[in-house]
Amino acid sequence: MADAGGLRLGTAAGRWVLLTTVLGSGLVMIDSTVVNVALERIGSDLGAGFTGLQWTVNAYALTLASLILLGGSLGDRFGRRRVFLVGVVWFALASLLCGLAPHIEALIAGRALQGIGGALLIPGSLALISASFRGPNRAAAVGAWSGLGGIAGAVGPFLGGWLVEWSWRAVFLINLPLAALVVVVAVRHVPESRDPDAVAGLDLAATMLAVLGLAALTWSLTAIAAIRYLPTPQPASLVGLAVGVAALAGFVLVERHSPYPLVPPSLFASASFRAANAVTLLIYGALGVVFLLLVLQLQTVAGFSPLAAGAALLPVTGIMLVFSARAGALAQRIGPRLPLTVGPLVSAVGLLLMRRIGAAASWPFDVLPAVLVFGAGLALTVAPLTATVLDAAPDRYAGAASGVNNAVARTAGLLAVAVIPGLAGISGGDYTDPVAFDSGFSLAILIGAGLLTMASVVAVTLVRRPLVTATPAAPKEETRVPIERCLHCGTTGPQIHPPTAIPGRP
Repeated sequence: MADAGGLRLGTAAGRWVLLTTVLGSGLVMIDSTVVNVALERIGSDLGAGFTGLQWTVNAYALTLASLILLGGSLGDRFGRRRVFLVGVVWFALASLLCGLAPHIEALIAGRALQGIGGALLIPGSLALISASFRGPNRAAAVGAWSGLGGIAGAVGPFLGGWLVEWSWRAVFLINLPLAALVVVVAVRHVPESRDPDAVAGLDLAATMLAVLGLAALTWSLTAIAAIRYLPTPQPASLVGLAVGVAALAGFVLVERHSPYPLVPPSLFASASFRAANAVTLLIYGALGVVFLLLVLQLQTVAGFSPLAAGAALLPVTGIMLVFSARAGALAQRIGPRLPLTVGPLVSAVGLLLMRRIGAAASWPFDVLPAVLVFGAGLALTVAPLTATVLDAAPDRYAGAASGVNNAVARTAGLLAVAVIPGLAGISGGDYTDPVAFDSGFSLAILIGAGLLTMASVVAVTLVRRPLVTATPAAPKEETRVPIERCLHCGTTGPQIHPPTAIPGRP
C-alpha cells in the first residue's frame, strides 16, 4: 500500500492512529516499570538468588538493546504496521510465558523473548506517527503521544504495586488484554506504510555479532563482579569476556564495510556525537542501578509495600513532564554544555541523599527530598542530551542517531546492572536480608553518584558545539527535532521508564 501520510490529528482516522501508538508504547512502558517493583516477590516465590533477579531485568534489556536497530529497519522494509503488530503479538505471548513461569530460568527466557517483541514494537510506535501525519499535525501527534506516554509511566507504579500485592504473575498477564486491544484497533484503523527508499538488505551479520557480544559481555561481567564471593575463580568468565569483546570488535568491522549498516560509521566522525553518547553511557548506567535497587531497598530494608515502593519515584516522572521542555529551550539559548555539566551533578546529590533511606526511612523526610533533587537533575539533563545527539548528526541520519543513542542508553543499563551490584557486595539471597542489602545499596548508590559525576566531567570537557535552531533553508529541522527527541525519550528510552523510567522511554 502506498504511504498513507497526511492524516489530520483532529479526524477520526488520526485519533485511531494515535490511540494505537499510545497503547503500544504504553504496553511496554508499563511492563518495564512494574517488573522492578515485582522483583522482591518474584525472588521469594521462585526461590531465586540476586543473580536470577539481575537476569530477569537484563534478559529483556539484552535482546532489546541488541535488536532495536534491526526492528526499525524491518518496519521500513516490510511495513511498519505489520512489524508493529508482530511485535505486539510476540510481546503478549512472551508475557504469557513469563506469567506462567514455574521457575526463574523460565521467567528469564520469557523476558528475553519479551525483549525481541519490544525491539519490533518500540520503533514502530513513532514510525507509524511519522508515516501517518505531516507538518504541524505530525508535531501535534508526537506531542500528544509523548504526554499520554508520560501518563502511562505515571500510572505504571500504582498499577504494578496493586497487581504485585495480589500476584506478581499478574504484572505479565495484564499485557494480554492490552495487547489484544492494540491488535484490534491497529488492524481496523491504522493504514500500512513502507519506506520506498529502504535499503535492499538487512545487516544480519552485525545484528548477530551485537547479540553475541552483549550476551557474552553481560554474562562474564556478572560473574566477574561477584567472583570475590565465590570459593574459586571461574576461568569461563574470562573466556566469555574475551568472546564478548571480540564479537563487538567484529560488529564494528562489519559495520564499517556493510553496504547497509545498522550504524552509519560516519556518525562517529562528529566529536559532539561521541561526547554525547559517552555522557549517555555514564548517566544511564547510573540510572539502571538506581531503578533496580531502590525499589528493593524500600521493600526489603524500609518495609514499604510494593505499591508504596513503586510510587516512590513518581515525583521524578512529574518533574520530567513539567520541566524537560523548559530545559530543552534553555539549552537552545545557551548551548548544552552548562545543562549537561550541572544536571548530572544535581542528580548525583540526589543519589547521595538516597543513602539516608534505611530501616527507619519515611517517605516525606527521607525518600521525597532525595527523589526531588534526583529528578531536578534529570529534567535539566535529558532534553539537552537528546538534542545534542541529534544536532551532531546530518539530517539524513537523524533516525539512526536517535537509534544509536537509544541502544547506548539501554546497553549502559544492561552492563551496570550486571556489574555494580556484585561490586557493591550484593549477591545470593542478600535482597532478603535487610542488613546485608542495606550495606550493598549504600555502596552501589555511591558508585552511581560517581558515574554521574564522571558524566559531568565529560560534558564540561568535550561537549562544546552549541545547539542550532531550524531555519527556512532547512525545513526538515522543524519536524525532525521534536520527533526524534520524543523518539529518544519515549522509545529509547530512562528511559524513567524504569528507565523505563523516564517518561516516554519504554
